[in-house]
Amino acid sequence: MSDHRTWTRRNVLRTGGAIAGVSALAGCMGGDDSGNGNGNGNGSSDGGPYTVSMPPVGEVEFESAPQNWSANNGSWADMGIALGQEPPEAVYLTSRYHTQYYDEIPDVSVDKSGMKALWGDGNLNPEEFLELSEGVDVFVNDPNFVIGRADGWKQDDIDQIESTGTPFFGNSIFSTGYNWHDYDYLSLYEAFEKLSQVFKEEERYQQFAALHDEFQSNVEEIVPPEGERPNVAIMWASESDMGSFSPYLIGEGTSFKQWRDLEVNDAFAETDVRDFHSTRGKVDYETLLEIDPDYIMFRGQEDKTAEEFQNAIVSEMENDDAASKLSAVQNGNVYRGGPLYQGPITNLVVTERAAKQVYDAEGELYDRQKVSDIVNGNF
Repeated sequence: MSDHRTWTRRNVLRTGGAIAGVSALAGCMGGDDSGNGNGNGNGSSDGGPYTVSMPPVGEVEFESAPQNWSANNGSWADMGIALGQEPPEAVYLTSRYHTQYYDEIPDVSVDKSGMKALWGDGNLNPEEFLELSEGVDVFVNDPNFVIGRADGWKQDDIDQIESTGTPFFGNSIFSTGYNWHDYDYLSLYEAFEKLSQVFKEEERYQQFAALHDEFQSNVEEIVPPEGERPNVAIMWASESDMGSFSPYLIGEGTSFKQWRDLEVNDAFAETDVRDFHSTRGKVDYETLLEIDPDYIMFRGQEDKTAEEFQNAIVSEMENDDAASKLSAVQNGNVYRGGPLYQGPITNLVVTERAAKQVYDAEGELYDRQKVSDIVNGNF
């Protein structure tokens, strides 16, 4: 999609609330409206039209701040919650928007029971987007992801949806493994800042950015010297197919942010194992025994509690003749490895969790009440 196309959302903004059954304690503003920014500078703070620019969608014009919206999964959805918005009306897969992370934050919650799963039937359907466009002001989704990953989609489908007045605004930042992603990636906070401009919530973004800087300083203090950092193997596990795992090399996408910030060593980096995104390959226990990582982190397990994960995954490895020989299994160093999709709140939660797993970090690395205050506008 050209960086020079401009999409204008409908002139009359619908004022309906979130869909039935979806609620959040996020979004209650204290005092006057702090979201008075003006996008990328092309607009005014008095409610007039403004534009926000981001690859691959280019410049997108808004008559006023969106109220109802749709998102990819947990990355952009979490950014919206952090910016005090109502939850998105729809995401690709509700199962991959892990709202239980909000349990860590006082007075912030999301009920996704009524949230629409756009990929719920195994494929994306243009008609569902067209139907949603009647009640959604912006699709916070990367249009190139839709074309590149869903069956049968063409640019004409994106054009038809946007012709209703509801634009796409997104960039697939969670992974750098897609060959169709030939435009600039954004870091988590670069993307977060862009979305804050869309919702005219730049002050909330700035508050989060300052909190994140403090958090990063706390993380840096617990990272040991280079020669003392553990080797970590990150894989996707399926309870029904233990012994055959999809490997992930720690890369530049936002889904690896916690591991980059903790500066762990990638157990697969100096081996012949290649990233699942590029090869769709698998690793088995024999390969893992050759590498023998200090820690094993399994993705695809975030819907389980720590106890459920122990009972379903770890106990099976402990009882397997091959898996039980792995150092990580013997030392109790097999954990849930975090989500594919991270936003600013999620990142704080899973990074602190990972720091306690691999570095035995103690106490809280971020101020939970401050997160709550920012989300709820108490600053």
